[in-house]
Amino acid sequence: MIPQLTIALAILFIPLVSFVILIFFGKRFAEKSGLIGTAFLGADLLLSVYLFFSKMFSEDKVWDFTFTWIDLHTVINSIPLKLDIGIMVDNLTAVMLVVVTLISFLVHLFSLEYMKGDVRYSRYYANLGIFTFSMLGIVVTNNYLLMYVFWELVGLSSYLLIGHWYEKKSAADAGKKAFIVNRVGDLGFFIGIMIVWVQFSTLTFSGIFSAIGGGNIPFGSTNWLTAAGLLIFCGAIGKSAQFPLHVWLPDAMEGPTPVSALIHAATMVAAGVYLVARTFPMLTADALLVIAYFGAVTAFIAATIAIVQNDIKKILAYSTVSQLGYMVMGLGVGAYTAGVMHLVTHAAFKAGLFLASGSVIHAMHHALHHQGDHHTDAQDIRFMGGLKSKMPITFWTILIFTLAISGVPFTSGFLSKDEILAGTLAFSHFNGHTIIPIIGFFVAGLTAFYMFRMLIVAFMGEHQNKERIAHIHESPRVMTVPLMVLAALSFFFFFSLNPLSASHGWFFEKMTYPTVAVPATVAATPTEEFVEEIHHQHNLAMILSVGIAGLGILLAFTTYFWKKISADAFEKALKPVHTFLYRKWYFDELYDATFVAATMGIAKILAWFDGAIVDGIVNGAGHVTKFIAVVSGKFDSIVVDGLVNFTAFTAGISGRLLRTVQTGKIQTYIIFAIAGMMALMMFYIG
Repeated sequence: MIPQLTIALAILFIPLVSFVILIFFGKRFAEKSGLIGTAFLGADLLLSVYLFFSKMFSEDKVWDFTFTWIDLHTVINSIPLKLDIGIMVDNLTAVMLVVVTLISFLVHLFSLEYMKGDVRYSRYYANLGIFTFSMLGIVVTNNYLLMYVFWELVGLSSYLLIGHWYEKKSAADAGKKAFIVNRVGDLGFFIGIMIVWVQFSTLTFSGIFSAIGGGNIPFGSTNWLTAAGLLIFCGAIGKSAQFPLHVWLPDAMEGPTPVSALIHAATMVAAGVYLVARTFPMLTADALLVIAYFGAVTAFIAATIAIVQNDIKKILAYSTVSQLGYMVMGLGVGAYTAGVMHLVTHAAFKAGLFLASGSVIHAMHHALHHQGDHHTDAQDIRFMGGLKSKMPITFWTILIFTLAISGVPFTSGFLSKDEILAGTLAFSHFNGHTIIPIIGFFVAGLTAFYMFRMLIVAFMGEHQNKERIAHIHESPRVMTVPLMVLAALSFFFFFSLNPLSASHGWFFEKMTYPTVAVPATVAATPTEEFVEEIHHQHNLAMILSVGIAGLGILLAFTTYFWKKISADAFEKALKPVHTFLYRKWYFDELYDATFVAATMGIAKILAWFDGAIVDGIVNGAGHVTKFIAVVSGKFDSIVVDGLVNFTAFTAGISGRLLRTVQTGKIQTYIIFAIAGMMALMMFYIG
């Protein structure tokens, strides 16, 4: 194994070591648990950065180590029972390793203060370790088998983190909801893997993509290849909260805010987008079209919900769902590099937004506690306001993050979002489906509006309670340093020296389309022509996106800062629409009335069947057995006991008769023997 892959294995297992130490010995370390976990992730980040630069300056396209895990030396239905597994580092892996370890390290650092005094402090850091290990496993593996194993481990560890405060019913329910909803998508993922295994007899990415590149498609039909790709995409629908399985992500806000930053930025939700990017070479034109529509619909639904939310974390949660839809839409239209780039840029500014919201919530909790106010919601932006002067570092960093997610020029978000929108225009040029770019640009305007609404209401204007704001202050340095780091990473120059074009930067140079492509009859669009069309549509996309985002920002300032438009009047005039959006399109109610009610109904039927039929049969068998036992008992007492008593009676009589003969005297026995012999002689002679 080459040294770089050894480093990759070290990066993978360092968080696992942190987990083992803290889960078994964390209580002994007490608050030092946080420092231990943070130190481990700091080392992991340094190794990831080293591996990143080694890979980017290497001429090798892929570093791969594969070995046979199981080989039964037999074949069933032409399928050899042999499984190869291993690890792989390509450019996508190298980038994702840095993204995951960086965000995880900053979350560890931020949590040192945010989680201080928590009753399960060491367990919290242990769970952060196993969560990071799970995501890194998804990134470095070179096959679907291990990816699925780590995929499920991410689901388990997210359940532990979302339900960290499990004594709260809402947190416990949110953890269960996330776990169960994701199992729905994971079932489709598993079936897709099985189709691939049956056809190709391998689960390694290189083996599958090479076979497809050579024209080998499942059962000789592109429809089966489409089905396999879409079933694997079901895993992304769950993990990356795409419609209709998006309902778990906003509820996941019940976990600690740093956990929200980790889940919503670079780990769990990013796993689905990473899966689509990794699976991209086997996705047919039909599969990509379906994926593009899933992304577009998800982006639209989530953005419309976000504009009416008042909980700062839920605004950001629905923003995350919307941006994930953007990424999936970008990959679906064929803008591979743009979609992956938005995953990377979004990781920085969305983690920053959540950590900044955590800084605000931390300050609000302190102020409310000082006042003895246990009723005001510390996460409701309507109870904030005027925080700009009290929390300047938090304000300026969250402003940068808001500009980035709104797609304002000179930010990283502008670069990646603009390329996705250019990709949607190019896609519509080749394939029609103009509704996709229309949704993309409309959502860009909605994003700018609801993000600046949150910023203006929470930080600008005046606070309603003068006494409360007097007790609000900036968060400690250990919490503001991660914000400043992420704010710096939200500017353009980390990705391209040209602030208006990502295609001239290192990211587009290194993160090109996958090296193994599907056959021309399967491919969504001619790659060279498509990329050229994206460049052609770039200027139009840039003008439209900046203009629409500017309108969204202007509308937010006009409504919430200058108050030229009454938001309350609009809410009253459009009450049914507002209620519909505030209740999140009634998805939860719909699922409760259908899937949940159906499940409960089936459970009641099964409970009745179990009680009335199964228990009836078992109890009936018991009664029959008891009856037989009673009858047997009476038979035993009458017949068997009678025979025993009769036998005993006859034996007694026989015994008494024999006692007269069996005297115990030898002389008597000799006389009986002589008499017997004489009787026999007389019998035979006569």
